Amino acid sequence: MDSKEKTMISVQAAINAPIAIVWKNWTTPEDITRWNNASDDWHTPRAENDLRAGGKFLSRMESKDGSMGFDFGGVYEKVIVNKLIEYTMDDGRKAKIVFATEDGITKVVETFEAENTHTIEMQRGGWQAILDNFKKFTESNP
Repeated sequence: MDSKEKTMISVQAAINAPIAIVWKNWTTPEDITRWNNASDDWHTPRAENDLRAGGKFLSRMESKDGSMGFDFGGVYEKVIVNKLIEYTMDDGRKAKIVFATEDGITKVVETFEAENTHTIEMQRGGWQAILDNFKKFTESNP
């Protein structure tokens, strides 16, 4: 971003599942391909995940009609199993995901630097839709 102040956006979900299941579903490529989309007309046909500091990740996101697609990827900066993931996206933006559990409910809070192409509301809505889809997938696949 051009300004020194980075705009940070947060989305979150409370998931009725144990932390171990939430973590597995969030980090396993086969599971990622089953939930990583903001709407039913998009999908993630391929995902790669080297879950360690310095490891890379990649999700190929495409419209189901094949008219559009992009790679979402980056490098992990910090990984604490069942607690924290910090990464830098390929475009240089930073993101952090915090996992916390209480009384069998796992809270996932995702915070990321906004980009300059889409409105803040559109970015928040898209990331929240993906997180909501993850919640739905995880709660229906214990």
